[in-house]
Amino acid sequence: MYVHELQPVADSPGLSALVAALPLVIVLALLGGVRLKAHLAGLTGLLAAALVACLAVRHARGTDALRRRPGSRLGLFPILWIVVNALWVYRMTVHTRHFDVLRRSFVRLSDDPRIQALVVAFCFGALLAALAGFGAPVAICSAMLVALGFDPVRAAVVALVANAAPVAFGAMGTAVVTPAQGTGLPLDTVASVVGRQTPLLALVVPLALVGVDGRRGLRETWVPALACGTAFAVAQFAATDYASAQLADIGAALAGAAALAAVPHARVPAPEAVRASVLTGTRSEASDERDPRAEVVRAYTPSALVVVIFSVAQIPAVEDRLAQTTRTYDRPFLGVVDPDGNPVGGNLFTWPVVATGGTLVLPAGIGTAAVLGVHARVALGE
Repeated sequence: MYVHELQPVADSPGLSALVAALPLVIVLALLGGVRLKAHLAGLTGLLAAALVACLAVRHARGTDALRRRPGSRLGLFPILWIVVNALWVYRMTVHTRHFDVLRRSFVRLSDDPRIQALVVAFCFGALLAALAGFGAPVAICSAMLVALGFDPVRAAVVALVANAAPVAFGAMGTAVVTPAQGTGLPLDTVASVVGRQTPLLALVVPLALVGVDGRRGLRETWVPALACGTAFAVAQFAATDYASAQLADIGAALAGAAALAAVPHARVPAPEAVRASVLTGTRSEASDERDPRAEVVRAYTPSALVVVIFSVAQIPAVEDRLAQTTRTYDRPFLGVVDPDGNPVGGNLFTWPVVATGGTLVLPAGIGTAAVLGVHARVALGE
């Protein structure tokens, strides 16, 4: 039986924490400083963690491989499982060009670049964060803003800042689902704690985005920015406390966009001086296309299906039924106890077969393929 030592390095909690942080620091340095590819940086961090475990924490030799297996399982399920199915839905919308229809429906709200920053980077970025996450919102929204005439660097900054609000519940709530499953804490508890902090960011971020035009942008567009941020924050808080963490970003994105549409000031044409100071003068002609109403409805269908399915999954009777499929396994050869001799919760592996975001997104993807007219062979290829 391995006893978990909380301060193995020189009996000092500070030094122990610094040594334990070395693998994470190495990974961040390789990614941000050396610009090493992510999988190579991850493997290097894994090697560093193994060395820290053997030399500093003094794990029993031969058990490191066994200890890595639970982390690998968690990486594959639910994290990768959620990402694969979410990206599957997104790629089908791209294949049928309904992603462009959805983008144009957002952009058509206003020709003011400051409002477009809110619509594209904040609202639409939150929707992408919910359905895909993991960098997709920043990459896609940056390209969309450049197509609207934003300077590339400014577009990247706007997209990065906007992603601060929805990132906590990105990829169908992966950032809260994973720690809940890893610690054994109820998902509702973890989600509600996070959901009471992130709305504060949602109130501030829109004001920062309209600051793309400096003080003038804040002075002239603070009303729609505040309305968008407030609606976003309320929806995010309500979803995490009373509905589902997986729906937090979807509901918040749609609420923020609806708030912007309801504010008359958001639809006021921007003065030419504003457009000249924010935009480069280039603009994609595709954004001026008009789409049939039926196509716009179909473009919103994937998000609607996700909302419906996750909402049904929160009905107590359905939730209990889904929870019955969850399986719990004892991890072999990983007998770990705390200093008082009590087994730690990490010795058990919980596998929510159906009651997990990735599995619930799967029928939404099947429905998306049917509504968008994607052939089964093409859908599987995506």
